[in-house]
Formats: sequence, structure tokens, C-alpha cells
Amino acid sequence: MFDPHFSESSFGFRPQRSAHGATKQVRRIIRRGYRFAADIDLSKFFDRVQHDVLMTRVARRIDDKLLLRLIGRYLRAGVLVEGSGVSMEHRLSRLRSYVRGWMGYFGLASQLKLFDRLDQWIRRRIRMCYWKQWRRPKRRREMLIRLGVPRRQAIRHARSRKGHWHMAKTIASGVGLTNAWLAEQGLLSMKTLWAQLAPLRGTA
Repeated sequence: MFDPHFSESSFGFRPQRSAHGATKQVRRIIRRGYRFAADIDLSKFFDRVQHDVLMTRVARRIDDKLLLRLIGRYLRAGVLVEGSGVSMEHRLSRLRSYVRGWMGYFGLASQLKLFDRLDQWIRRRIRMCYWKQWRRPKRRREMLIRLGVPRRQAIRHARSRKGHWHMAKTIASGVGLTNAWLAEQGLLSMKTLWAQLAPLRGTA
């Protein structure tokens, strides 16, 4: 009911349209000689929109009062945020879903170095999460030794009072929580996904 009245330049949340279509259209426009593109979005639209005005406009096309009432409840509903820091398995599972979706949108980019830097940042962040989860020096020492870190080195780093982000970049973390080990735990590589999307970039 609403889609036929949207702008032809609107690609968000529409049937048979996506960010890829918007990217391809921008590239076609660039080939015609234009050099600038504007990416426009309404930040926190549903938090700031005047609900009465919005519902009045929706009601111009929808007569079903029950449906209008349901939409109104959606607009006024709050958000429940669970406060329970989760297992690493759960965290990595959620991260895999997010990375796959994110790369599905942005994998058209040709800058491989960008994804390499993002991979490095994510790996360091995951190492930091493991370090925080281990918490106590004894647990950290045991885990580092189990992962192949020499005992003396593991003890020294386990006792360190330096911050989690700093420790995520230490030699101990690099030796114990290697890139290969993180991949075994289920961490996806953006560079790998980028390579898999090469055929898609060829059609853009």
C-alpha cells in the first residue's frame, strides 16, 4: 500500500531493493560524470517523531482500527535490555551472524586493507573478552599454559595489573590466543568473507 508512493531513489527496507542496489546506482551516476553522493538517514526517527502526526498520515491509507492500534502500541513500546556480560560461545555466535550480515552489505568495497584492520581490531577485542572472563590470576595462568604459553611467561602476565585492552596485545595473548585458535573457536575473518564475495563485486 505504501511502497508504490516511495521515491525511486529510496532503497531501504523495500521489496527487491537493498544497499547493493543503492551502491550500484551511485556507481552508475559516477560513470556519468558526477563526483559526490549524499547518504541520508534519519537518526533515531521513531524516538523523535511525533506519533500523533505519524498515525494521522498512516490512517489516510489504513482503515483497520485494530491494526492502527497495534502500530500505535509498537511506537510506544519500550526496549528490554538484558544486563547479564554472556558466554564466549554465545558472543562468537552473535558476532558471526553480525559479521556475515555486515559483509553482505559492505563486501562490495574494494579496499582489502580496511577489512584487514577491522579483523585485527576484532581479534584484539575478543582476546580482551577472554582475558576479562578469566578474571583471577590463577585462572589466567592456567588458561595461558593450556594454550601453550611458557609457564614463567604465563605467571608474569597473569599477575599483571595492566588494563584488559593492553593485555590483549601482549606476547602472551599473541602466543596463546593465536589467530588460528580464535578461528577454531568460531571467529570469522572479514578478509576471508571479502574474498568469497569477489564474484559479487564483479557485477557491481
